[in-house]
Amino acid sequence: MKKIALAAALSVAATTAFAGGVAEPVMEPEVVAAATTSSSGGVLIPLLLLLVVAAAVSSN
Repeated sequence: MKKIALAAALSVAATTAFAGGVAEPVMEPEVVAAATTSSSGGVLIPLLLLLVVAAAVSSN
C-alpha cells in the first residue's frame, strides 16, 4: 500500500514538473517593419525651383 501511495505522490509531483510550473510564459516582442519613404523627396524641390526660375527668365 505504501508503494502505491508513494507512486501516486510522485506522479502528482511529476505532472507539475512537466507542465512548466507556475511561471508566466515569456512572449517575444513582435517585430514591426517601418514604412520606407520615397527617394524622390530630395530631387523634387530643386526641380520645382528650377522650373520657377526658368518661368521667370522666359517671361522677361
